[in-house]
Amino acid sequence: MQKVLTAAQMREVDRLTTERYGIPSIILMENAAHAVARVITEKLGGSVEGKLILILCGKGNNGGDGAALGRILSIAGANVDVILFGNPKKTTGDARINFDACSELSTGNNLGFSYGSDYGDVFQLIARNAELVSCVVDAIFGTGLSKPIDENAFAILNGFTHPVKVAIDLPSGLYADEASASPFQFTAGVTVTFTAPKIANILPPASNFNGELVVANIGSPQILVDEQPSQLFLAERNDAARWLQQTEFSSDSYKNKRGHVLIVAGSKDYSGAAALAANSAMRSGVGLTTLACPTNAKELIASRLLPEVILSTVESDEFAGHLERADAVAVGCGLDPDDPKIETLVRDIVENRKTPVIVDASALLFFAQMQKPAREQGLNIQADTEAPADAPASAPLILTPHEGEFLRLLGSEKENHPVGETPPPLLRKEGSLIEDRVASVREFSQKNNVILVLKGERVLIGAPDGRVVVNPTGNSGLGKAGNGDTLAGILAGFVAQAAKMKIDIFETAVAAVYIAGMAGDLAEQKWGKRVMTASDVRECLAETFRTLESGD
Repeated sequence: MQKVLTAAQMREVDRLTTERYGIPSIILMENAAHAVARVITEKLGGSVEGKLILILCGKGNNGGDGAALGRILSIAGANVDVILFGNPKKTTGDARINFDACSELSTGNNLGFSYGSDYGDVFQLIARNAELVSCVVDAIFGTGLSKPIDENAFAILNGFTHPVKVAIDLPSGLYADEASASPFQFTAGVTVTFTAPKIANILPPASNFNGELVVANIGSPQILVDEQPSQLFLAERNDAARWLQQTEFSSDSYKNKRGHVLIVAGSKDYSGAAALAANSAMRSGVGLTTLACPTNAKELIASRLLPEVILSTVESDEFAGHLERADAVAVGCGLDPDDPKIETLVRDIVENRKTPVIVDASALLFFAQMQKPAREQGLNIQADTEAPADAPASAPLILTPHEGEFLRLLGSEKENHPVGETPPPLLRKEGSLIEDRVASVREFSQKNNVILVLKGERVLIGAPDGRVVVNPTGNSGLGKAGNGDTLAGILAGFVAQAAKMKIDIFETAVAAVYIAGMAGDLAEQKWGKRVMTASDVRECLAETFRTLESGD
């Protein structure tokens, strides 16, 4: 997981890199420029020779990165136009050094340096070779933006339709510490940020303007990033690959060593949800998968299950044994939320859990604060503060709501108030969408001592200790019916393996969400968002596992 930093925290890391470790800031700027040059070279097919690259620079350090980049690309054989918004004589520090260098070297054939005092001047400078540009680089504001960009600057930045579009650190027009989008911003195909991702790099809607995100190491020691107080993280491929390595199959692996997951799911009207969850759990690598459903749904579910899944009922004499032997339990997919017997069963499983429990879909309704009168007791899952010091800790509880379900858990479906006494703006004042998803997830996870997986665009995973992880995989094709059930099954299977092998459950949840999203991305590549189904996502797990385990 990569720690996500604010602009101020990033400046502190840069300062300490120089003061504590003696690495000059001009070296950091040079390293940043080389990192961007490598990305551009890759995007242009492995060589920049003879390509026309336009670099638009602001007067600050982001522009200095761009000027250094222009020099580096010109040495590699590119034809580079570096255009500064402003007068180079009014720039300072490392940026001025690089602008002066560009100016001195611009007498050569393939490096041009010019500047405009206003947007009209810049328009004219760009118009000279606009149709021939292979790559346009946004090095205007980066993380230093403090006010909305001018509409004319927006027109310049997005006036190119065919070239590769690269942003340095952050697309201009976005604020580093905000997830919200502004009226005008550059839309990048790839953004190269440095040392650590920023909030606007990873949280939508701002992240939608970043394109592909590359986080480049430019020389700051990792310890400086670790020292920053941020509790926001970005999940990465290594998190998933490491978890798979921890749970790899050994020569003596067999079903009882790989965990037993119990799925409590299904109803007469929603038999498919139960089958999707159980079949996905079986594909997760777990040793045993048991599905327990209401008796009236058993026949409907049986024909849809993989033959390896054990099918039972919640009314059977065997159910207590399944519950006792399970290493993890998932409840909710397709259950009837209006059945009081199901509610009693789910509450009993949650409140008396001895193994990790995943609560999804219909089961979440039983713990919502806005309920029918018979259900007003709410979310009774907090740790007992009066318990003896030597009492065993409760097994982990994982809730997996989508946004509407989360609003009900918060006790707010139409009234806009968050958990506890915290005032807005955690929830929007208009409508029912959550404005600050990170703050809401963090507060809920801490207050209720749960792991929360908030589904939606960029899934968030919250820990009881305040950490929140943003998952970068997945796509809008996963918003179709059944994908929540598939995710619940994958997560339950992973958690059962982790519980059996004594692996951290929060890190397991992060890996499961990452892998499920990655499988969704493979399904999109194969079938497209319009056609892909939840079953397609499950079938892409095999290729996802192979890719992560091989390091490809």
